[in-house]
Amino acid sequence: MARTKRITKNYNTNMFTGIVKDVGAVESAARQGSGVRLKVRYTSQAEFGDLSIDESVSINGACQTAVAVGPGWFEVDTVAETLRKTTLGGFRPGTKVNLERAVRPMDRLGGHFVLGHVDGVGRVAQIAEDGGSRKISVAFEKRFDQWIVSAGSIAIDGVSLTVASVEPGLFTVAIIPYTFGHTTITGLGIGSEVNLEFDILGKYVARQKSAGAQAESRITESWLSGQGFA
Repeated sequence: MARTKRITKNYNTNMFTGIVKDVGAVESAARQGSGVRLKVRYTSQAEFGDLSIDESVSINGACQTAVAVGPGWFEVDTVAETLRKTTLGGFRPGTKVNLERAVRPMDRLGGHFVLGHVDGVGRVAQIAEDGGSRKISVAFEKRFDQWIVSAGSIAIDGVSLTVASVEPGLFTVAIIPYTFGHTTITGLGIGSEVNLEFDILGKYVARQKSAGAQAESRITESWLSGQGFA
């Protein structure tokens, strides 16, 4: 029987690390106005067995709130804005998904700070074997170039990964065998669409640089003259 009582726990931080704890599967995707009600089944009772309503769960990198829970499953309401910016609108019964619960203050942060706020959708451009591991190249919108650097962090479908190389509109990551075998990355192929969240630190740095450049641009010769500088 589904639990419907509203329960809020203090350790729900709405933040993740990109370390996937389970691979679940979509059981149903029902339209609700402009949104979708997703029912997701999980396999790890130890990890998700005590999940409560109002807790946050990362589903392929998108932060969602559990609105109903039951034995081995939970449901979320995915709003129109999330459907526009992520791959969740394409979920069908049977779709495999990466799952992670929000971190608690005492948890080890094994990946990087992932907020579950997907920036956009990328597309797998190349997959190559590399001595037991795999290199995956992902094409993305060039407007995000300022947020990514080589050796920096990136979340692909909620998986924390390190950028091996980057060029305009394309980055490459190296996938170790364990990550490949324990996440939905194992099912990616050329052309697969993936949710991307760029490192929050890169976003703050880019914003600071932009703000500094704008402030500097206001100090012109005419402005100085108007302020009384000859």
